[in-house]
Amino acid sequence: MRKGPRIPAPHLLSIPLQAAAAIAAWAAWLGWDQHRDVHPDGSETGPYAAWQVIGLGLTVLALTYRAASRGHPTAAVLGTTTGLTAAASYHWSDDASGLYMIGVSLLTLTTLTTTAALTLAITTSRRRPPAPRGDSPTAQTRSPAPGPLQSRRARPSGRGGPQLASAWPSSTSPATWRQPTHPCRRS
Repeated sequence: MRKGPRIPAPHLLSIPLQAAAAIAAWAAWLGWDQHRDVHPDGSETGPYAAWQVIGLGLTVLALTYRAASRGHPTAAVLGTTTGLTAAASYHWSDDASGLYMIGVSLLTLTTLTTTAALTLAITTSRRRPPAPRGDSPTAQTRSPAPGPLQSRRARPSGRGGPQLASAWPSSTSPATWRQPTHPCRRS
C-alpha cells in the first residue's frame, strides 16, 4: 500500500496540458517563421521579429497566470518550462553551428525562473485578503479579526457592520458583563 500524500489526477493531467498549451503558443508565434532577413549591407537578422517574441512572452505569462490562479502551481512552472523547452529544442535542432543547445538552455533557465516568480507572486497574493483602506466604505464595515481575547461571535453594531463581541468583561463590575448568546438568537 502506498503511503504519503497522493496527487489528484487533475493536478497530474494539468502538467501535460500546460506543456501542450506552451507548445501551441510557440507554434502560433514562432513556429511559422523560418527564414532570415538579409539587409542591403549583407547582414542577417531573424528568423523572429521582436513582436513575435513579445507576443509569445505575453501569451506564456497569460497561460502561467491562468494555471497558477486555478490552483495548479506545479503545472504553471513545470508544464510551461517543459513545453517551451521541447518546442525550442525541436525547432532549433537543425542549426549547423551546434549552438542551439546554449539557446535552449538559456530559454529553459529564463522560463523556469520567470514562471516560478510569477507563480509564487500569484499564489501568495491570493492567500491573503486585501487590507482595507482607512477612507474606504469597506474599511468602516469590516470588523477587525478576533484576537486571542475576543470571541468569534458577531453582535450587531450601529455603524453598518458586525462587530465582534468581547469574551472578556469590559469593566470589573459583574453587572456590565455580557453573556455570549447563540448566533441564531437575538439578545
